[in-house]
Amino acid sequence: MGKHNDFGIEGEKIAVKYLTEKGYQVLRKNYRYLKAEVDIIAQKKNILAIVEVRSRSTDFIEHIADTVTQKKIKLLVSAADQYVVENDLDVDVRFDIITVLKNKKTFELEHLENAYYHF
Repeated sequence: MGKHNDFGIEGEKIAVKYLTEKGYQVLRKNYRYLKAEVDIIAQKKNILAIVEVRSRSTDFIEHIADTVTQKKIKLLVSAADQYVVENDLDVDVRFDIITVLKNKKTFELEHLENAYYHF
């Protein structure tokens, strides 16, 4: 596995730790449905957060959150819908992005709640 994959896994671990500390219950990691993969599915009270984690070592060219494409959003919405149906959940669904920016030996995390909408 390449170093970029290792860093992506590390970024997801940092995001899980952050969400847990903020009172979320992490229900699933790397949930797959058809061609979609949801990095983290977490719940806090009646909100189900579908979380896309983006890890980078620089945001010089573009903001990390801007790298989530319309195609990816459609896939995430489809996967979220399937997860809610197969688990018979009665929750509000929110789509978040967590960015992890590596700055030398430290990490900067940003949690964008309601980063995009499903309609």
